[in-house]
Amino acid sequence: MSEKKVSWARLSIISNSLLVIFKVLVGIFTGSVSIIAEGLHSGVDLMASLITFFSVKVANRPADVRHPYGHGKVENMAGTIEGLLIFLGAALIIKEAVPKFWEPELPESLGWGIGVMAVSAVINFFISQTLLKVAKETDSPALEADGWHLRTDVYTSLGVLLGLALIKITGISYFDPILALIVAGMILKAAYEITFEGFANMVDTALPETEITVIKNSITQYGEKFLEFHKLRARKSGSERFIDLHLVVPEKLSVKEVHDLCNKIERDIEEKLPNSHVLIHAEPCQKDLNECKECPYCPEKKADQ
Repeated sequence: MSEKKVSWARLSIISNSLLVIFKVLVGIFTGSVSIIAEGLHSGVDLMASLITFFSVKVANRPADVRHPYGHGKVENMAGTIEGLLIFLGAALIIKEAVPKFWEPELPESLGWGIGVMAVSAVINFFISQTLLKVAKETDSPALEADGWHLRTDVYTSLGVLLGLALIKITGISYFDPILALIVAGMILKAAYEITFEGFANMVDTALPETEITVIKNSITQYGEKFLEFHKLRARKSGSERFIDLHLVVPEKLSVKEVHDLCNKIERDIEEKLPNSHVLIHAEPCQKDLNECKECPYCPEKKADQ
């Protein structure tokens, strides 16, 4: 599973490297600021892909003495850094586009520009689609962030393609910087969402309610063997989940019986939520005899009464 993440992160680096070279060269050749802006955007995507590649490699290292809970949060850090890099890319695009309103230039060889944007959109669509699929399969926040980077690149490439087509049809050069600023706006929106998501996961936020429900269902299916559970806590670190809870059991159960029960619950949760680490603290029932009249777990207590 970890090799799959690393392999696709590597492919993202190769793809973005080629697109950066291709877009920048065509942008310089045609004089189109929107194509150059797209080249800068792909440059930021390339940096993000490099961060993703190294983060998934580090995150897959086993736990050690200094990091007893593993290295999963490296992926969350990578997502945050990638979001900040996208902000940088948007700023560079705005810097290139704004002066063109005062010194408009009509791009040349628009056919080349339209072609490179079309090729870029197609390549990034298929790679982003696969990255997002692998991110879901491996529960990798770094790959997910990289996939959304490339998906944003698809939309912006299509936007620039539309702008170049409008310039070719109308001969109005202002479409070029206008489209570049629209591209920057879309990038800023994606940057905010990715940065917020990455930063939120840097602190110990709870798992989604759907996953909490899965955990509770896994516990309650063994309800005939324990009295109650409480202090359920669940957090995520990269693709790893850490879950702990207190389980109240009949005090007459042997240590082996309690151990076997906890093992069954842990295995069930780990099967339904991969990469989960479950810790159960078992407690003996401390209720007074008068509170146990209806309790089905302690026939001995009822007999004593």
